[in-house]
Amino acid sequence: MAACSHLRAASFIELEPLHVCTCHSPQIQAFHERIMIDCASKDVYGAANANRARPHGPIELGSAPGVDASVNAMTLLTRLRLFDGTSTLREHVDVLIKDAVIEAIVPAGTPIEGAAVIDCAGLVLMPGLIDVHWHTTLAGITQMDAMSADPAYVHLVAAHEAERTLMRGFTCVRDPGGPAFALKRAIDQGIVVGPRIYPSGAMISQTSGHGDFRQRSEVPRRALSSLSFTEQMGVTCIADGDSEVLRRVREQLMLGASQIKLMAGGGVASLHDPLDSTQFLASELRMAVEAATDWGTYVMVHAYTPRSIQRAIRAGVKSIEHGQLADEDTVRMMADHDIWWSLQPFLQDEDANVYPDAARRESQRLVAAGTLRAYELAQRFNVKTAWGTDVLFNPQNTATQGRQLAKMTRFYAPHDVLNMATRDNSALLGMSGPRNPYPGKLGCIEVGAMADLLVVEGDPTLSLDFLKTPESSIKLIMKDGKIYKKDL
Repeated sequence: MAACSHLRAASFIELEPLHVCTCHSPQIQAFHERIMIDCASKDVYGAANANRARPHGPIELGSAPGVDASVNAMTLLTRLRLFDGTSTLREHVDVLIKDAVIEAIVPAGTPIEGAAVIDCAGLVLMPGLIDVHWHTTLAGITQMDAMSADPAYVHLVAAHEAERTLMRGFTCVRDPGGPAFALKRAIDQGIVVGPRIYPSGAMISQTSGHGDFRQRSEVPRRALSSLSFTEQMGVTCIADGDSEVLRRVREQLMLGASQIKLMAGGGVASLHDPLDSTQFLASELRMAVEAATDWGTYVMVHAYTPRSIQRAIRAGVKSIEHGQLADEDTVRMMADHDIWWSLQPFLQDEDANVYPDAARRESQRLVAAGTLRAYELAQRFNVKTAWGTDVLFNPQNTATQGRQLAKMTRFYAPHDVLNMATRDNSALLGMSGPRNPYPGKLGCIEVGAMADLLVVEGDPTLSLDFLKTPESSIKLIMKDGKIYKKDL
């Protein structure tokens, strides 16, 4: 496990509910003013465990006859159809789990002495899902509660939403910005239930950039001025110049970031930075990349436009978040430099944000149109493409996480979509190298892979509609060899 920071106050980056990155809003300051500064000394995630029953904690399985359950570390999954990434399901095999890994894939009916047997009743066994753009501390809270509730309540909601995330079949997420270190630590220690988390820590922004949440009254910053409240809370880091960028990147690495997030361009919901703006000088981006590379990991950037994406690529950035306004030359450049394109299905559909002003609605329209083109270009130029959701401040829409994946069959065959959300997303997580908090194979069902598995009622080679109703369609959820749901 990667080293984790001690518990810090939860803070928020974005205010709009869903679809189109919403990392900047004037109302955000009001929420940040309410954050309880002494929260670091309070075990809020422990409180969640103490005050609420955990119906989805690991399930103890009975062992085979004559075997002491207290020492039984093997589970045999039988009568299953195996999804192994192809357009056909593999049959007539059983899967043996020992401790937290897949020990063997054996012919069906092979006796395994000492193993607890789970009959999968002819259903499909598939890898646990991975969302590589999921804000673990931001998704499950409303804007109203963010503005008015006791901040400790926000922490408890985050812990509860982490459990719900796992119960939707998402056994792993990459957090692209925000203080997720405390929640990750609580999950890893078994204090609360949730997915594996690859944290980025505070997003790093230039002055006036997509992560500068200061009010106009706080500008200009004087040489001896203290950090803004959001910086003190670890929500954002404002850095101007090579030396400041270097310092801020190193701080997040110290706290346990598995990768670094920079804001390299504007956004749709921004107050100060327009969508078409390019952020950070080339030398500043290179400094961040050099610091992350020295630590054995990589830099991801928020960017939409060709200019911001190309500058980031030339600086050595490895993952572009969003990027829906990329043109052909930019996408070709991504392919040539082996860049990951972390896309989200921003489609201005029933799940999209609703903006009151015409200017932001027009920006949203441009991004939605760009989404359609982005998936076409990604396939035409064979760019490594990852999938994520970016659900924020909308507890009603967190339940659509699986639906956001299912709608991807508009662009890809069902089995290719599922590969993107398992095997491909796992490859992106692996870019964190020695900073990987969970070394081992994820997103696949192979000997030696980590035992993050689902048993589902549906055929992922034909349709992913079963992901829209995880409460009824997902019959078994296993993470790290432990079973959190068993409805067979």
